[in-house]
Amino acid sequence: MAENRVGSLFPGENVLAYGWRDLFARCALIFFGIALWQKWSLFYAFFLLTLAWVIDGGLQKFGQLVKEPLVFGVLTFCGLLALGLLWGEYAEAGQNKWKKYFIFLTFIPFFALLNKPRLFWAIAAFLVGYVSVLTAGIYQWFVLGEQGVPFFEISYLAYSAMLGIGILLVFYIGSICQTRKMAMLCWFIAFLLLFLQFNQNARSLLLATVFALLLLIFLRYRTEVKLLFGVFASIMAAIFLFAMSSPIFQERLVLIGSDLKAMVEGNYSTSLGYRYAIWDIGMHGIAEKPLLGHGTGRPEVYFEETIQTYKNGLYKGLPEFHKTSHYHNDWIEIGMHLGGLGILTLALLMWSWYRTFKIHRLSVFGAALICYVFLAGLSDTFLLYNRIPILLLAVTAMAVCWQRSVSEMRPVNVIKV
Repeated sequence: MAENRVGSLFPGENVLAYGWRDLFARCALIFFGIALWQKWSLFYAFFLLTLAWVIDGGLQKFGQLVKEPLVFGVLTFCGLLALGLLWGEYAEAGQNKWKKYFIFLTFIPFFALLNKPRLFWAIAAFLVGYVSVLTAGIYQWFVLGEQGVPFFEISYLAYSAMLGIGILLVFYIGSICQTRKMAMLCWFIAFLLLFLQFNQNARSLLLATVFALLLLIFLRYRTEVKLLFGVFASIMAAIFLFAMSSPIFQERLVLIGSDLKAMVEGNYSTSLGYRYAIWDIGMHGIAEKPLLGHGTGRPEVYFEETIQTYKNGLYKGLPEFHKTSHYHNDWIEIGMHLGGLGILTLALLMWSWYRTFKIHRLSVFGAALICYVFLAGLSDTFLLYNRIPILLLAVTAMAVCWQRSVSEMRPVNVIKV
């Protein structure tokens, strides 16, 4: 009662306190949107984001936040990974790439801090960072003739992955814009990003983008048959043109044939052969401990111990071809750590991710994005890429917050630009 009387005597104090909290939250969101593109600043960004969330009353609202499907999926996935250490092994000497999975926890404070007034600042900071990396990558490829973005410590794989995310997002925005000029601008940007991705070495990510984009087109225009065929034909024409004009893409196609020929001859020291061998050993490891796996952190050690004797040492020369720290497949990687239980938990995470999109009436974009994540994870540990999981989660949070604010004004699933 005394506290209430004091608060009523000085109402300006509460307003002032909220103003400072809101300012700090906005600064944290801005810093995060820019800092996520640099390795050295990412830890500080996460710390600042979490601090802003706690100061903003995040712990008191945590019970409500857990009801969001993706938050529940992230907590379940990361919680099981932590429990897996009980029967796993934390190797100080190893690369321990599995620790990158815990970056998914970033979604919780970032999503919780977003609201309609803060969304503009989060999007602006995100766009500044994305466009900066995109421009640096264009310069690296067009002027220097190199892949990736070394200045930001982003490999050609991560750069291609961020292009794929941008293509799906911009194309979707273009498909729901009410103004024709903005729609055409969005589609032009999407085609430009797709052209850039065709000139990166990442074959599997390009294929994942193309299939996810076609799924997006089908889901978006399935009730408008003429428009569906028109957009589909335009996309296929662009894909054919980009494929024919990209020497890098054609070179990678030729490599597939040579890799298959080498595998037939028993040589697995190629990109395709190496993946096949890694998957073979991974499936063997899962079959040994199908329920709970080998434990968090143990699969890297398992590979080094098994490769010398498995199939009479058929693959023992692989470490000379490439240092192995993961199994080049999200599902096999998790299966090695946590067995069938881990695979089910990863499936729960994917389903929860889609459910969050669906609840907020973004099911078309959500289906395309989850399809992209799933396909990209079949040929590599996509969820362990530097910056990419954070980028995916940031896009998810901002899209949901945008749609939520739009729904307050208009009950239709349309974005007015």
